[in-house]
Amino acid sequence: MAKAKTAFVCIECGAEYSKWQGQCAACKEWNTVQEVRLGTSRSSSPSRDPAQASRAGFSGALSAQVEDLSQVDLQQLPRFTSTFGEFDRVLGGGLVPGSAVLIGGHPGAGKSTLLLQVACRLAQQMPVLYVTGEESLQQVAMRAHRLGLPTEGLKMLAETSVETIIAVAEREQPKMLIVDSIQTTHLEDIQSAPGGVAQVRESAAFLTRFAKQSGTVLFLVGHVTKDGSLAGPKVLEHMIDASLLLEGDGDSRFRTLRGQKNRFGAVNELGVFAMLEQGLKEVKNPSSIFLSREIEEAAGSVVTATWEGTRPLLVEVQALVDESPLGNPRRVAVGLDGNRLSLLLAVLNRHGGVFTGDQDVFINVVGGVRVLETSADLAALAAIVSSLRDRPLSHELVVFGEVGLSGEIRPVPSGQERIREAAKHGFKRAIVPRANAPRELIDGMSVVPVSRLSEVLDAL
Repeated sequence: MAKAKTAFVCIECGAEYSKWQGQCAACKEWNTVQEVRLGTSRSSSPSRDPAQASRAGFSGALSAQVEDLSQVDLQQLPRFTSTFGEFDRVLGGGLVPGSAVLIGGHPGAGKSTLLLQVACRLAQQMPVLYVTGEESLQQVAMRAHRLGLPTEGLKMLAETSVETIIAVAEREQPKMLIVDSIQTTHLEDIQSAPGGVAQVRESAAFLTRFAKQSGTVLFLVGHVTKDGSLAGPKVLEHMIDASLLLEGDGDSRFRTLRGQKNRFGAVNELGVFAMLEQGLKEVKNPSSIFLSREIEEAAGSVVTATWEGTRPLLVEVQALVDESPLGNPRRVAVGLDGNRLSLLLAVLNRHGGVFTGDQDVFINVVGGVRVLETSADLAALAAIVSSLRDRPLSHELVVFGEVGLSGEIRPVPSGQERIREAAKHGFKRAIVPRANAPRELIDGMSVVPVSRLSEVLDAL
């Protein structure tokens, strides 16, 4: 007799429980455990001998082959280009056959546009199958025509059933399979609605297994929640090989593609695109778009060199310090860690003699870039002091370095590459940690090495 299988699954982390509970023991979130139906299973025939079944299971396990680690073929996996240099950079050098890539982003960020451009270009060289579950074929064709893309050779399928998608893919044998989106797909054996925890997890596992066995490059489009995290169970991120996030404000024409997980390349790699009438266009020199500074020098603005994946990136840090009318002054950080800002203000007061306890401090990274490393510490303090004293800093100055709690200036990775990137964009002076000072002089660049916060204030 068929039995309906049910389980209680956390919609945030995917943890399973035998009964409902208010708080998930894995991720500590409340009211996230929901009951889902996993489908039906047939009970085993009573006439079957349990010992025979056990022997059959052991014989199947013994037939599996093991291989010595030293005998594993170290030949590098062959990659092929996506026709976008920035896209290849984030992927670690190109597309890997048999890989599963998840692309997330807010509605309107350009996920479908980017993948449609890649699919139309690659369809001229190899078989590509584009599966759409949210739009009709006419809508996709209209977008491709509006963007002026070549439409010959691209195979399209409007389907949400995973079984049907796999059957068509086995018949067409594409080199690249795009599923837009994973939240719309479903398996017939699972009785929950599409987009649920069980459906998303099992559908992704089914498609990923097909990609590994056939050597097909699989792209899955995923939705994001209000806080920017990927919708669905967190276990989905463990099944795939690469997780990419396409970010961009609705009022900005620039989009950033950031790698959050990549088994074939570096994480936190950043690719920059511009949204134009012809679709997404890659930005070869992203530092130039984030340095749109005014000709007139203004207090509270300084340029820093951050490191994104495998390349330096120049961004502008702005600070505004104003006398606070409140008993508890505000600390607002956009693009930087707010807790890090409070820490830096305490160091500035203790070891720099600059008191900001009665001031509102606002700090922002221009261009919507989020700096995730500590190399922007020194630039943030320089911008704060510049705004507090109302003394502009030179447009030809670049500052980077990590600030310690005892007031020391710590080195950051790839310091010389950052200085060379600044010199390439016309900067003449750099304040850097002493351990990052180049051994050889760089043409047109005056480097000021510092080791204490007091030396930084003197140099400014």
